[in-house]
Parts: sequence; structure tokens; C-alpha cells
Amino acid sequence: MILFGTSVLGLLAFIYLSTVAVIDRQTEDTIDAEVRGLAEQYREQGLARLIDVVRLRSSVDGSDYYLLTDPNLTPLAGNLVAWPKDAEGAGDWIRLTVHRQSQGQGPTTSRDVRAQLFTLSGGYRLLVGRDTHERTNLRDIVIKALGWSLAAALALGLVGGIVLSRRMLRRVEHVAVTSQGIMAGDLSRRIAVTGTGDEFDRLATSLNAMLDQIERLMTGMRLATDSLAHDLRSPLTRLRGRIELALRQPPHAARDREALADVLRQAEVALSTFDSLMKIAMAEAGIGAADLRVVDLSGTAADAAELYEPVAEEREIRLCVSTQPGAFIRAQPELLAQAITNLIDNAVKNTPSGGQIRVAVEARRSVVLLCVADTGRGIPEADRARVLDRFVRLEESRSTPGAGLGLALVSAVARMHGARLSLEDAAPGLRVTLRFPMAREPDLAAAGRAVASA
Repeated sequence: MILFGTSVLGLLAFIYLSTVAVIDRQTEDTIDAEVRGLAEQYREQGLARLIDVVRLRSSVDGSDYYLLTDPNLTPLAGNLVAWPKDAEGAGDWIRLTVHRQSQGQGPTTSRDVRAQLFTLSGGYRLLVGRDTHERTNLRDIVIKALGWSLAAALALGLVGGIVLSRRMLRRVEHVAVTSQGIMAGDLSRRIAVTGTGDEFDRLATSLNAMLDQIERLMTGMRLATDSLAHDLRSPLTRLRGRIELALRQPPHAARDREALADVLRQAEVALSTFDSLMKIAMAEAGIGAADLRVVDLSGTAADAAELYEPVAEEREIRLCVSTQPGAFIRAQPELLAQAITNLIDNAVKNTPSGGQIRVAVEARRSVVLLCVADTGRGIPEADRARVLDRFVRLEESRSTPGAGLGLALVSAVARMHGARLSLEDAAPGLRVTLRFPMAREPDLAAAGRAVASA
């Protein structure tokens, strides 16, 4: 309100000063032209003619004032009775107050006059002035306008401030109420968006996106806890039962060795689950992002496929590998290799005997594509987004080994490397595609130098 009122006051003051300056300049220009004209009359036609002209113009009851005196300041003509006492040494322009009766009758009025003094040849003095009542009237009008405008500005500023403050406080209160509901445990609460696109809407959109992410993480955590308890209960229960059984029975070398081997298998299952969870957490937290370096995706994919060739042959699955040279990306080698092996492992597990798995790497302009396709049973379109979460297994019987962490790890590694992950129908089977950004030219040159030095 104060800022608004000050702005209005400054604007009106500027208008007033500008208008007064224009009126003063016009008044001075008119007086100056009148003085030059009378001086020209004196030079061309003499003193008598000047006296006649001054008397003629002074006889008009208007806003102009004239006075012609001799060198001794004795009035010769004009509508002023005497030469101003304070005019000496005041310069060419003076201001004086004139007391005047309209046509000799009525009350006496005071007028402010702006006048110019001029000395003619022979020592004669000439004063020409003009009433500045227009300037005075304008000042009064502007002062009144300033007062009313300032009052209106203060009133509008007060009303507008109250309205805006209540509107802002209402939205802030809504945010506070929503936050309290979330803190109370209702993670489904969201901040309302009015659709105006203002700062509150942008803030609400950002906060809602953050709340969505928090809800997803909390839901994933609850699901992870439930699934982890389910998946670890069986191996830990068997491990404990096996140990208890071995301890109750008398020592037997062959039986004890078999028990130890079973205990080792169950421990490896538990450790594998925890290891996968740790890798997913590292990828989602960006741990290892500082260790990104140029990696040949073709070589990494070929090495992972070679690792699974014996398993594929044992299951009578044909494993085909197609790569391109120059498929360089910036990656964390260990996590990248783990993601590729997870894709191939999933394909091997879900492809029946006599099927085929194809691993392909292709460089296209600014991206490098990694594709793993199989001829297995595939994943329904409605479940393709869900299988990227932790501990999600479409096989309810859980007869296939695994904890449902393979694709979750692939998704986390893809986000860490700025890659786009897509699951598509291969008719039959599933095609998983990762689109990595290709390494920049300086990185390729550095990789070339490293290979040459090796």
C-alpha cells in the first residue's frame, strides 16, 4: 500500500511540475514577444506612438499589465500606478503582486504577476507583465487531485493488499493442512493446483512430483520388505532346518558334507538377494557416477553372452550375438555388465528349449542401442511397467529361481547412465532395448589413446 501510494504521488507530482513548466514557458514567450513588439514601435515611431499603444492596451480589462516611465521612473502610460520598488537589481524577470478592482468597482483582488523589465534608448523604462492566475488555478486543482488520488490509492492498496494477502494465506494454509495430513501418514494427499500457472501452481506441481516420488519409494520399501521376508524365509528356514537336523543326527561324513553343501546353496541365495539390493541402491543413489568412463558396449555385451553360452546350450537355446564396432558409451563397467547379464539371464530362464535369444548392439548417430530379444512367453503390456519395480515376479508359483530384482537393477542402471529402457512385444517373446547416449568426441579420443598405450 505504501509503495502504491508513493508511486501515485510521484506520478502526479511529475505531471504537475511538467504542466507548470509549460505554462511558465508559454507566459514568458508571450511577454517576451510583447516587449520586442513595443520596443520596435518605439524605435520606428518614437515615444508618442509608444505611449499611445501602451495606453490602448492598458485600457483593456484583461490579464496583461503595462507600465512606461521616464528615466526618473515617473509613469507615462500603463495600468500600474508606480514602478515596483524591489525591481532594481532583480534582473530582467520579476514577480509582483497587484491589487486591482475590476472596472473600478467591486472588491479589490490580489493577482500574482510575472513581468519583464526593459530599458529603452533614452533611459525610458518599460514593464510588461501577465497575470499567473492560470498557474495558481492549476496548482489548486492538482493539489486537490493529489489528495483525492492519494486517498483512493491508499484505499485501493489497502483493499487489494487484504484480498491478496487472504488469497495467499488461504493457499499457504492449504499447503500446511496437506503437509500435516502427509506427516500423519496419508501419503496420497496432494496440493491442489488451480490451473492459473502462477508461482503457487508451479510450487504445487514440484511438491506433488516430489510427493509422488516419495510415495513410490515408500510403496517400494513396503513391497520390498514383504517380498524380502517371503523370499528369504524359505532359504533361511531350510538352512536352519538342515543345520538342526545335522546336529541331531550322529556324525556321518557323507551326510554332513551334503548338509553343508545345501547350507551353502541357501546362503548363496540369501547373499545374492542382498547383493542385488545393494547394487540397485548404489545405482539409484548415483554411487559410482564419478567412475564413469568410456566403455565398448559391444565388447561388454559379447563377454556377457559368452558367459551364458554353456547354459543356453544345456537348455538347447540358440544364443546369437550381433555387434558393431565404435559403440562407445560412458558407463560404470561393473554395473553395466551386471545389467546386461541380468537381461540375458532373464531371457534364458523364460525361453523354452529350442528357442532363440538374440543380443544386438548398434550405433546410430548420437545413441547406442543394446537389444536383448527372446522367443519366450513374454510380458503382458499391462505388467511391463510393474516388472521394473523390486521383488515383482509374474510367476505366482515362484518355481523359477530368483527374487524379482533383475529388471529392477536394469532399470536403476539405465537411469544412472541416462539411458532409455523400453520393453516391447517380440511376437513371440520379449524385446528389451536400452538406448545409451554415445560418448562425446573427446572421450573417444581419450579411449583411443588408452588402447594405443596398452
